[in-house]
Amino acid sequence: MTLTVEKSFDWDTFTERFWDRQPVLYKAVDAVPFAEAEVFRSAVLGSRPPHPLAVPGNLQFLVRRRQQTRPHDYLPELSDGSFDGYEQRMADRLGGQRYALVVHRFHSFSHPLWDRAQRFYAGLWERVGQPTHSAGSTMFHGSYEHSPVGVHQDRFATFMFCVRGTKRMRFWAERPWSDPVHTVLDYQPYLASSFVAEVEPGDLLYWPSRYYHVGESTGGAPATSVNVGIPRREHRPYYEIKDLFRGTRPAASAPLFTPDAAPGGRLAAELPTALADAVDAFAARLDQDRFTDRATELALRVRTAGGFWPTEPPAEPRPLDDDTPVRGCAPLLPAPGDGPRRWATGGHVTSVATTAEAAIAVLHRLDAGEAVRVGELPETGRAEVRRLLEELESFRAVIRVDAH
Repeated sequence: MTLTVEKSFDWDTFTERFWDRQPVLYKAVDAVPFAEAEVFRSAVLGSRPPHPLAVPGNLQFLVRRRQQTRPHDYLPELSDGSFDGYEQRMADRLGGQRYALVVHRFHSFSHPLWDRAQRFYAGLWERVGQPTHSAGSTMFHGSYEHSPVGVHQDRFATFMFCVRGTKRMRFWAERPWSDPVHTVLDYQPYLASSFVAEVEPGDLLYWPSRYYHVGESTGGAPATSVNVGIPRREHRPYYEIKDLFRGTRPAASAPLFTPDAAPGGRLAAELPTALADAVDAFAARLDQDRFTDRATELALRVRTAGGFWPTEPPAEPRPLDDDTPVRGCAPLLPAPGDGPRRWATGGHVTSVATTAEAAIAVLHRLDAGEAVRVGELPETGRAEVRRLLEELESFRAVIRVDAH
């Protein structure tokens, strides 16, 4: 099989000819889904260690093929200024050894990067539907010999946008080995049945989820790409369950271990205290009203995140005076139902539900593109509207007109 190369990109042709069918390489796409400066900033923010001796859970860093368990000074810093500065520092630090930096949940660390991505992929969602579970995003940077996991198959259909350098992707239409393993690091025996895509800056490569693949270096120079994976197979309910209970932290009222088994290897009939506490905490979340509220909030977050959830956390709210006009810059989606309503935008949901006519009227005005001043509203509703606008600004859905 040979790779199809196209010189012009549009979603209609893509979905008719290639979606879930075969790989395709688009050369120098006009609408760029990821800009280099935004990618560098998100790489810095997405690789902050939770502790000087700990590697973040969303990150992998390898030197040659060795996974690093401590961040050292390997991660990008704002002081590097750009990928040029980071690459030079790594070349000096590692003495030219090959390295790989992989950052998962990449879109969630930069609102500008998320905004650009969700606007680009909106064209795909219009034609095939927005994923009911979030698309994933991962940045790959470095001079590594090949992808850290070797040849593998994903549950995602994948788009790879090359930001800088040259990337090579190698594909197999079928699994090239017969051994009962999921990945292969040393794949030299299977090269003859593969085909290759050479991806340059500005190119967009797509492959369906059924293809086995591996990324390769085209030389010693580092390269950078951002991959977007869209779930297409092996969908499992626990992804939604995990999201529903994200942030749930049962109180640890006892040590987190089980007592020793009795003679004969039998454990006690009752759960250890720590596990019983966890069961009680999750059971409380399953109360019908609380579960409905949580499921509704999650649905609103996912729906307004434009296919990419979670998004960057809200900014710190700033006080809003009576005379500063604000204007909406993102669509607002109300929660369903006839009672007090919460509103969602950009993957976030307002903390307070409201039925106040003044507040709802302001939200409709913002959605219509009007500028609003708190001081022009009836005094009885100002406090609630002010808090609402401050929260929406922290979501990056409202901007102060005088600041722009």
